[in-house]
Amino acid sequence: MFQNLYPSEDYDSAYQIDYEGFYDKGYRGILFDVDNTLVEHDQPVTLPAIELFENLKEMGFKTCIISNNKDYRVKPLADALESEYVYKAGKPSKAGYEKGMEIMGTNRENTLFIGDQIFTDIWGANKAGIHSILVKPIAKHEEIQIVLKRKLEKIVLGEYNKTKRKAQA
Repeated sequence: MFQNLYPSEDYDSAYQIDYEGFYDKGYRGILFDVDNTLVEHDQPVTLPAIELFENLKEMGFKTCIISNNKDYRVKPLADALESEYVYKAGKPSKAGYEKGMEIMGTNRENTLFIGDQIFTDIWGANKAGIHSILVKPIAKHEEIQIVLKRKLEKIVLGEYNKTKRKAQA
């Protein structure tokens, strides 16, 4: 029923993903959401985020941040991470994902997407045909419109987890 909203995989954090394993499988580009995926909402870049992006570059990955935020929010983060970026991406529209892949010179088969929201991040990545990874949000306190979406996400995540358990059985 909700399959188009299910992530390809899920992890507790963007900082706990086996990126080398994905590189070994042929992935070469990573699209990232930023707020509550890499840093807390409206917060500056952190040292762990900088270290992650340095490691990804050393491995050979290209990166691109795609955000629905405006340029003044996304550009400083992308600059600090030395990453390409797409602002006002219009997620869940697939256009922002496609633009990110075009910037990186990657395609659907060798690109990952990592984000914390089902109805924007994961749904958009799935519409774009990209391997989607859902991570838990970094911050517990969020804007009211996101809090309301999280309540709906719980329903989808409940069904996703049932499907996942059946597949593992």
